[in-house]
Amino acid sequence: MVAGALCLLLPAHAQLSRQEAEQAAQQIRQAWMARTKAKYEQVYKYKVIYHGDRKMDLFWTVYGNKPADGRSLYISLHGGGGVPYEDNMFQWRNQWNLYTPKEGVYVAPHCPVSAWNMWCQADADAYYADIIKMAVTWLDVNPDKVYLLGYSAGGDGVWRMAPRMADAWAAASMMAGHPGDVRLENLRNLPFMIWCGANDSAYNRNRLCAERIAQMDSLQRQDGGGYRHEGHIMAGKGHWMDRADTAAIDWMAQFRRTAWPHRVVWHQAAEARPYFYWLGAPRQELARGKEVRAEIKGQTVEIERCDYSRLCIYLNDEMLNLDKPVTVRYRGRQLFKGRLYRTATLLRETLRRRGDLRYSFPAVAEVTIPVSGAEK
Repeated sequence: MVAGALCLLLPAHAQLSRQEAEQAAQQIRQAWMARTKAKYEQVYKYKVIYHGDRKMDLFWTVYGNKPADGRSLYISLHGGGGVPYEDNMFQWRNQWNLYTPKEGVYVAPHCPVSAWNMWCQADADAYYADIIKMAVTWLDVNPDKVYLLGYSAGGDGVWRMAPRMADAWAAASMMAGHPGDVRLENLRNLPFMIWCGANDSAYNRNRLCAERIAQMDSLQRQDGGGYRHEGHIMAGKGHWMDRADTAAIDWMAQFRRTAWPHRVVWHQAAEARPYFYWLGAPRQELARGKEVRAEIKGQTVEIERCDYSRLCIYLNDEMLNLDKPVTVRYRGRQLFKGRLYRTATLLRETLRRRGDLRYSFPAVAEVTIPVSGAEK
């Protein structure tokens, strides 16, 4: 067992009180905001994101007055995957005004590729992160009010990116998309909406969406506190639902992101990620299907399942009291008990790695999972 690997490298005088950590966090976040704003000036000015030889054009409209806690951000994904360029462009332009929030920045990106999986390819995470960081620094968006939605092929993307990046969204809504083999466990802390026409039988969308609604019902019953969702199979409607699905905007708008949920279920998708909410896993061990289930109960972190040899648990004073001892247990076995120390270095490093103001943490517990109990 190793506690706070990054913290252990620091001299004792680097340890911060809660007040000092809050002051350091404010300074670190202000500096990050300034650097990030400068980095995304060209994206804001020219409405285009580049990654390698791919580019994503952006269209956005700002609705309503800015609330005291910052604007909302709606990322709206168009359909048209795997169709001729002209059809793809038509679908993008159609998405510009397909939904109209009462308040917020409504962004319709144009996907760099045309394929059924265009919104969930290996580099998709970076594009969404770029949109969010540009909007936070240039358009006064609150990072806890970011919503994902999409229609048809855009719905295909929501099926996959909502669970994959569940820790980035406040809520998500899928319209007329195909779920494929997506796993839904990661949606525990993400309000999720499903819309499909009852007559949308192409690729069995109607049947599969109904099955996924039933699956969400089951997950909610078993969990007892998570998996908030709504499902709508629209009678008499085909692939086009005559805009009945626009009700999703108001439904999503009621939610704010839960960045530090007390319970996390983390199931790796095909495109594995090293962090999820307040958890981190070794990059060299990431693989599809690996899973972690952990919960904070008072001053104790209970790990129910961990398919990795080590697990990083990132913490702050909103999640538990860092002035008191913290216990980490794995299936009843104590892995760590003691004080975890706040440091400016970790605040800075976690913000650099995550690129998200809410995932700048002052303390970390790094534990080794017993080999005899690890999942295979």
